[in-house]
Amino acid sequence: MSSDTLANLLIRCPDRPGIVAAISSFLFRRGANITDLDQHSTDDEPGTYFMRLELQTARLDVPLPELRSAFAAEVAAPFAMTWRLEAAQARKRVAVLVSRHDHALMELLWAWRRGDLAADVAAVVSNHPDLRGAVEGFGIPFHHVPNDRDRRAEAEREMLALLEGKVDLVVLARYMQIVSGEFVARFPDRIINIHHSFLPAFAGADPYRQAWQRGVKIVGATAHYVTADLDAGPIIEQDVARVSHRHAVEDLKRMGRELERRVLARAVKWHCEDRVIVHGNKTVVFS
Repeated sequence: MSSDTLANLLIRCPDRPGIVAAISSFLFRRGANITDLDQHSTDDEPGTYFMRLELQTARLDVPLPELRSAFAAEVAAPFAMTWRLEAAQARKRVAVLVSRHDHALMELLWAWRRGDLAADVAAVVSNHPDLRGAVEGFGIPFHHVPNDRDRRAEAEREMLALLEGKVDLVVLARYMQIVSGEFVARFPDRIINIHHSFLPAFAGADPYRQAWQRGVKIVGATAHYVTADLDAGPIIEQDVARVSHRHAVEDLKRMGRELERRVLARAVKWHCEDRVIVHGNKTVVFS
């Protein structure tokens, strides 16, 4: 099915009877055909309802912007919904921030080149020049913006000039610098980080050595949205691999690189396909 005639509707609202009926009857009256629907409701009281709905737009009786306006008035407002309705063909523009480790970055670029990532990689920004050749080989602009504690404010001003208003998502693909709360606030729920650890354990620096010193039996990787609190944002995806007493720190790091590549790629893919809804410090992922 062509993405030219599809749209995605994401909803979060207080749970109550009649939500599905109201949405489906509204879309039926407007000529939409529902092709996929996922939903979830929390067990707490009062509960929260989540939905991801995919619809065909070829036979709509109004253009998509007018459908949004009608939905806002007729359905969203009465049910106190937080929602968004986007055309599936509207590919998100992604910027990747990276330092010297290239494995997570290259996984994203390979996925983009293969057509497996429903997004456009608009730029790569790095605090080191090392990966310029690899990135420009994909035909993607590479920007070297030196960054350390002494010039962080200046570096972030330069990065904002490159990114703000020009990209929909920022991905930290082993970007080994802390981004400030002011920078994060410019991209709310639109910065994804890959943390080389199974959060919330072993946050901060050198987590694989921390894990080895604790004698863990699994190592993992975590993709999460970035907030002002370090390594504490809503988790999108995680994965693990088993280890034993025979594994050294370098073995854990090698295994971790494979996990990081897969976990970050999945998280970015799901975000770009509008499959993630943030709810407080958690996410609902309709993968």
